[in-house]
Amino acid sequence: MQRERWATRIGLILAMAGNAIGLGNFLRFPGQAARNGGGAFMIPYFISLILMGIPLMWMEWAQGRFGGSRGYGTTPGMFHDMWRARISKYLGTLGIFIPTTIMIYYTYIESWTLGYSFLALIGEMPRVEPNMSPNEVLSRFEEYFTSYVGKSGEWFISVSPTAYVFFLITLALNIWILARGVARGIEALAKIAMPLLFLFAIVLVIRVFTLGAQVHPDWTPLKGLSFLWEPKWVIERSGHHIITLLDPTIWLAAAGQMFFTLSLGMGAIQTYASYLDENDDVMLTGLTTTAANEFAEVVLGGSLAIPAAVTFFGLLGALEAAGKGVFYLAFISMPAIFSYLPAGNLFGAVWFLLLFFAGFTSSVAMSQPIMAFLQEHFGVRRLNAALMLGVFYFVMTHICIFLRGGVDVMDFWAGTFGPPLLALIEVIIMMWIFGADRMWEEMHRGAELRAPRFFYYTSKYVTPLFLMLIFGGWIWQNLLPQKVYRGSIERVEFVGGEAQVTIKADDREVVGIVKPDDGTTLLRNRKNVDLTEFEAGEEVFASHFKGSKVFSFIADEDSYYSLIARSVEGQRPGVTIWITRAVLLVMFISMCVAVGIAWRIREDARK
Repeated sequence: MQRERWATRIGLILAMAGNAIGLGNFLRFPGQAARNGGGAFMIPYFISLILMGIPLMWMEWAQGRFGGSRGYGTTPGMFHDMWRARISKYLGTLGIFIPTTIMIYYTYIESWTLGYSFLALIGEMPRVEPNMSPNEVLSRFEEYFTSYVGKSGEWFISVSPTAYVFFLITLALNIWILARGVARGIEALAKIAMPLLFLFAIVLVIRVFTLGAQVHPDWTPLKGLSFLWEPKWVIERSGHHIITLLDPTIWLAAAGQMFFTLSLGMGAIQTYASYLDENDDVMLTGLTTTAANEFAEVVLGGSLAIPAAVTFFGLLGALEAAGKGVFYLAFISMPAIFSYLPAGNLFGAVWFLLLFFAGFTSSVAMSQPIMAFLQEHFGVRRLNAALMLGVFYFVMTHICIFLRGGVDVMDFWAGTFGPPLLALIEVIIMMWIFGADRMWEEMHRGAELRAPRFFYYTSKYVTPLFLMLIFGGWIWQNLLPQKVYRGSIERVEFVGGEAQVTIKADDREVVGIVKPDDGTTLLRNRKNVDLTEFEAGEEVFASHFKGSKVFSFIADEDSYYSLIARSVEGQRPGVTIWITRAVLLVMFISMCVAVGIAWRIREDARK
């Protein structure tokens, strides 16, 4: 079977940029920066970009071109060709599993943007009445969003028919583009969607920065920009003051954002690059893709949601909106802001259409690895492969539509945990097993730009070490179990500004220090309280900070299960969480089996 090729170089660059530029650029990035130290967050972000992002971008392009010249469009074959070990192709299965999983929930979220764009255009958004406070306006849009995506119960989510219809439309559009192929489908989409995306983003940035002081003299877009970029070296999280640059969670958030925004460690870049000719340049085009993505994220994405939120809701309101997550910024805060403006419905429609184009170009990229795998290893025709995927996505996405926590579980394992893991495996295979000198030569074959030798040593030594350090620190904080005690308060002894609390749990006494100003979160009835609110003999949950005698929290039962007891995916533990995990495990094992069968077919064909 003759492999497909990109029709034009500009089409390739736009398609690669479309792969990288997604919802994360305009929503995830400003929220991450605002919550993790603003300008201080940009230090680990740009360090991650230089030490990992740019080298990995070049290596993934080169690896994809290398695999494509040998008839492989996915990472199982590429890994196996670089490392002739039995396990290599199964490690490469991550490069199919991760983007396929992301596509399952990403398409559904993408459909929200299409639905909201249409609803905004026809004037179906909530209306702002005179003299309504900002909180009342936000509350109205929050209720509207909840009614659209469905309210979550103990197990299931009740979804609106409108949301379901737009999901079907969005899925059909994705399958249609995939069925048209690389040049006539993905490249043609990128040539239309990417210029429109940048045009819409620039129009909205201009509108945001011409808002002026709409509500309060001190609430301006420039204040919002300053709020986002001013370094905050110490931040507060759950009542504990944290030094920004010493927190592994913030470093992983920066690295994770960089991976997510560039689509690194997902397998999609390799698949796109596999459609290059053997001597096509990957250095200049890879750097161009990175630069386009960073412009969209740092310049455009950083100039929209947060500055607009500060203009209408103030610094504290904007931080609160960012703390509530990307969905709050996109579907509650921004449409609420547009509702104040003349032609607000039109600007709202443009905002959501911008997000739709960003999501659309990324979702087709996430689907291409499994498409290539089916076509190349099992000989499935393109149209049939697209239809098979359409049925698969239709069935699997119902987990995200109807089960509580489905999106969060998939996003954690495929969007947060998976990419740095796959990137670490890639670097080890390319720079240590395949060989750094061979990889450096492969990267520069046909190159129009030669990278400084600095990146050779960075890719070989610094990148894997950096990944392992961040990964290890994050695992220590998030995956290793933290001891939680359940017992009754025995006594409280106040010493200066601190207090020593003794809790009797399981026939033993647990002693810890409570630091109201720098550490302990005290929760009762889901609200922050003083230690004096707790009485001797009251049953509570408590835990120490790791390696410390300071209590990280003391909470009553209702507060513990409502606000603190969370799985690693950020959701309350429950049956639906385990169902989603089990589905993902079965899916990964099935893909590994399919990879094994594909290799047996290929070996039999060679004989």
